[in-house]
Amino acid sequence: MSSPSKTACVIGSGFGGMALAMRLQSAGIQTTVIEGRDKPGGRAYYWEKEGFTFDGGPTVVTDPDCLTQLWELSGHDMAQDVELMPVKPFYRLNWPDGTNFNYSNDHDELFAEIEKLHPEDVDGYKRFLEYSAGVYEEGYLKLGTVPFLDFKSMLKAAPALAKKQAYRSVYSMVSSFVKSEKLREALSFHTLLVGGNPMKTSSIYALIHKLEMEGGVWWTRSGTNKLIAGMIRHFERLGGKMIVGDPVVQVHEENNVANSVETASGFKADFDAVASNADIMHSYRDLLGRSQRGWKMGKKLARKKFSPGLFVVHFGLEGTWPGIAHHMILFGPRYKGLLDDIYDNGVLPKDFSIYLHHPTVTDPSMAPPGQSTFYALVPVAHMGKLKVDWDTVGPQLEKAILDEIGRRLIPDIHDRIVTKFSYAPKDFATDLNAHLGSAFSLEPLLTQSAYFRGHNRDDVIENFYLVGAGTHPGAGIPGVVGSAKATAGLMIEDLQ
Repeated sequence: MSSPSKTACVIGSGFGGMALAMRLQSAGIQTTVIEGRDKPGGRAYYWEKEGFTFDGGPTVVTDPDCLTQLWELSGHDMAQDVELMPVKPFYRLNWPDGTNFNYSNDHDELFAEIEKLHPEDVDGYKRFLEYSAGVYEEGYLKLGTVPFLDFKSMLKAAPALAKKQAYRSVYSMVSSFVKSEKLREALSFHTLLVGGNPMKTSSIYALIHKLEMEGGVWWTRSGTNKLIAGMIRHFERLGGKMIVGDPVVQVHEENNVANSVETASGFKADFDAVASNADIMHSYRDLLGRSQRGWKMGKKLARKKFSPGLFVVHFGLEGTWPGIAHHMILFGPRYKGLLDDIYDNGVLPKDFSIYLHHPTVTDPSMAPPGQSTFYALVPVAHMGKLKVDWDTVGPQLEKAILDEIGRRLIPDIHDRIVTKFSYAPKDFATDLNAHLGSAFSLEPLLTQSAYFRGHNRDDVIENFYLVGAGTHPGAGIPGVVGSAKATAGLMIEDLQ
């Protein structure tokens, strides 16, 4: 147990920030979370319009154990604050030719779905599942919460990762097991949920498949925002302090020590340790920008590759849709070519793939009676590559996305819309200080993973720490909650 006199500040109340704050407060470190926006949650923000609740994301909860641990640290049960509901199927995948594929962890059902696509691929899928279990063991269970602070730690992990052919892409590895192009897409698209290109992201990320098979896919009753609300309720129960609606403008540093944090309102306080759950570029270039370390790291980070942006259409409809699954992927006519356009070419193509989120099929409380809440998400190149005026392009893309959903699922969609609004990369940049409007921070390439990602503890400023998508292990709820475990371990040890 740490001394009660030790204090810590966590900048940002996203999943990573709140998971870190809960761990620190549980360890007896007096922790203050400072959130700049009017509501906590970071990317897990929400809007309420005309009786509909719209989650900003993320909507897929996997590995619930990584969350329940946060309550268990202080002898509590997450169920007193949060209700998780199972989602089945996990996803329904749909292709332009009308093919549907229900993806779940019911093996008999999944084998039957694979057999419909390509009977010979059932055995190949079983071998892929074994491979996925192996990388889950090495990449998630063994390394997912370990801070890579020096190159030596990376070298220790290298042989096991090389044995799993981490140098190959997820798509390449999947293709070595199955022949059906549709099944290759079905088993490789997951990297897009953490900002990675399936054609380039390390095959280690095939662990996501095992993560879902092992722990299921879940929804938080009344919205992902209720998971954040439950985390805050427990954090405050333990004595933690929240400051909301007052953005941090500077982390003051002297002699390589972060000694105080200042906000826009003029609030300024000293802390023994400071951790940032803000965007990694914003953390260094802006919040630490007056220090030599912050300025240097800002320049270094600017040379790295950042994940794409997202364009999201939120809409509420008249009617209910029991035939539309909670999570759908509407694949477009191209896969690799579309990914090339998003990640490499920096163009806005006419075609797209859509992640369609339909929470009311699981949880009707997200909309007024007899109505439904949706969002449609399309990956787009980040603002460094795609330099368009989103105020002009946004409404055109919004209409094209709704037209496509109408063509494939809801013919009279435009007549049924009660309310709608869109969220573009420029909004990620403005509201979340996301560098280039990137939705997932640094792109999860092998050369930007583990030691090559932002370190959980800064190398120079001895009491400045990182948590969230820009640090190890990366984006996604299990990723940022894992980063919180790694960072908390360092902070608690340093503050003892």
